Amino acid sequence: MKSILLFALLAASAIAADAPKEAPKKAPKRAPHPSLVKVEDVAGLPRVLLIGDSISMGYTLDVRELLKGRANVHRIPTNGGPTTNGLKNIKDWLGTSKWDVIHFNWGLHDLKYIADDPSKRADPKAPGSHPQVPLADYEKNLTELVKTMQATGAKLIWCNTTPVPAGSDGRVEGDEKKYNEAAARVMTAAGIPTDDLCAHAAAKLTDVQLSANVHYSPAGYHYLAEKVAAVITENLPKK
Repeated sequence: MKSILLFALLAASAIAADAPKEAPKKAPKRAPHPSLVKVEDVAGLPRVLLIGDSISMGYTLDVRELLKGRANVHRIPTNGGPTTNGLKNIKDWLGTSKWDVIHFNWGLHDLKYIADDPSKRADPKAPGSHPQVPLADYEKNLTELVKTMQATGAKLIWCNTTPVPAGSDGRVEGDEKKYNEAAARVMTAAGIPTDDLCAHAAAKLTDVQLSANVHYSPAGYHYLAEKVAAVITENLPKK
């Protein structure tokens, strides 16, 4: 009897081992941010490219709506991150298509503090933490990026970095000022106009920016978009 039971257990184990394993369920794929969805050109309209981080992602849709019928507003297909990421990807982002206007920004990711893991923000006061891109490198990187974009023949518009408020995770209040000063030196030397989005945001900061956060409310992003759209409109090709 024992041998029969042992045989039955072994047989059951063998069957279980041979049974097809149920594939682990994959997490549902997250839909891309609406601003990153590719848009189709309307024939005959000038082509605009927005380059920037999550702040620009936040105002992209409103800029498109404000410039509807006047320009085809595209953006890079991702969060632009720091200038180091820009240097790696700028040629792919520009592609081979003709751009009439390029409105661009880097800054909030450059001045962000990191430690060993660059994908995570670090406490600026923690030992070993440092800006992701030091100020001198930021200025050098912007200079190279500007040269690459100028080669396209597009009208370039620098958009300076919006305010860093107190309590922002991984950032120091006011650091945007010294990064904007470095950027201003690059843009002045290159003859590139500035969209002073920093001053525009600062004028209504408590109304439009989230608390202790570099990001904005929906109404705040619309407020930024109004400024961006106005500056782009001024620089569209004349008919």
